[in-house]
Amino acid sequence: MSDRTKDDKQLRKTRVPMPEQDPEARGRNFDEVPLGYTPQQAQAEARRCLQCKKPVCIDGCPVRVDIPGFIKLIVEGDFAAAARKIKETNVLPAICGRVCPQEEQCEVKCLLGKRWEPVAVGRLERFAADFEREHNLVQVPAPAEPIGKRVAVVGSGPAGLTVAGDLAALGYEVTVFEAFHKPGGVLMYGIPEFRLPKAIVEAEVGYLKELGVRFEMNQVVGKTITIEELLNEEGFHAVFIGVGAGLPWFMGIPGENLGGVYSANEYLTRANLMKAYAFPEYDTPIVRGRQVCVVGGGNVAMDSARTALRLGAGKVTVLYRRSRDELPARREEVHHAEEEGIRFEFLCAPVAYLGDERGMVKQARCRKMELGEPDASGRRRPVPLDGEEFLVDTDLVIVAIGSGANPLLTKEARGLDLNRRGYLVTNEAGRTSQRQVWAGGDIVTGSATVILAMGAGKKAAEDVHRLLSGDPHPTQPSGG
Repeated sequence: MSDRTKDDKQLRKTRVPMPEQDPEARGRNFDEVPLGYTPQQAQAEARRCLQCKKPVCIDGCPVRVDIPGFIKLIVEGDFAAAARKIKETNVLPAICGRVCPQEEQCEVKCLLGKRWEPVAVGRLERFAADFEREHNLVQVPAPAEPIGKRVAVVGSGPAGLTVAGDLAALGYEVTVFEAFHKPGGVLMYGIPEFRLPKAIVEAEVGYLKELGVRFEMNQVVGKTITIEELLNEEGFHAVFIGVGAGLPWFMGIPGENLGGVYSANEYLTRANLMKAYAFPEYDTPIVRGRQVCVVGGGNVAMDSARTALRLGAGKVTVLYRRSRDELPARREEVHHAEEEGIRFEFLCAPVAYLGDERGMVKQARCRKMELGEPDASGRRRPVPLDGEEFLVDTDLVIVAIGSGANPLLTKEARGLDLNRRGYLVTNEAGRTSQRQVWAGGDIVTGSATVILAMGAGKKAAEDVHRLLSGDPHPTQPSGG
């Protein structure tokens, strides 16, 4: 074996690390943690790609990005062309490159990963999108010939933005109705600045506006206007519902109504969308705890814990009822949290919160757990241990155990079938039980990932186009 062959083999084994902020410094600021690749680093990582004849990595991508295609363009140094290649199927590449769980999707399929580390697809996607934007190389495709059909999109999260972008590119007149004052949905209110800068979301929404998508803010569909009115009075030919799963879950234990006990939904909305992190420039009220407890073990729990640290907490503890092996959060997020000093208390769950004379939380009473047989999720079920309780001092509790279907629209809309958990029932293409109405994302699946919501939006957009362009054989919802 030649020295060059040996060097090439060695370079293929491990991915190029991405520079990051120092953990001690970043725990007190809201700047983005990963700093991104340089062009040289991106090309070095891109050269690890095997350029497989049958690229199974594409099968792992819910929006079917041409992964070898855009990586090849990075190797060649045509970074803007790489971004445009991604945008052929994904209108939010800078977002996906930051928050998509590639390690469970495209990267897990990477053949290089069978022996060594898989290609860092997400980091390369982020690099290409950032390079195009930062160097003012974004090119908006020429507008398609107008089809003469109007589509309303309810909700501007990842599913809604995908539907809007795909249909606008085909020549539809698309209007997005958003309940908040800024578009982006969970991308804007749920994911912290240090993981997804809001300027990135605004830039990618701006790209959709350039495609011709209109946005109407402060519109709570189901309250300010109904689905029926959109179809029958406003003249829309189709409606897509992508309102997410925004109903916070609580545990139903004593003391949850005490001051200083937040749902993660409210806490992160105040911190992100309402910019409590930028106080006093933005005068958003939020409890800034010194001893913070976060209940849960998913990505939202990690976001909440790391946000509390940056808002001045001296000690942040994550209370999780299973063991480390069952943590549902991305490994990268857990790693970043631990680097920043977040503590984890495993195999325990709060059973009550105790308050002071002002009605503010001061302690969490927790019970130790052990793992029993696997439950429906495939993870071992946590079983409480009798008499094994302890107290944790806390002045802020953030409950991050999940969320349910947003009921504002579904309670008002007629003719939409719901399953027993309150989520909309659709077929594989996103069609609901109501004619001319599609849905996708968390309002159908329950809380999931950004990219899965985008995949659902892409399927729905394809089906809307099939129907409105004259498909004589509409499919029916499959039930749920």
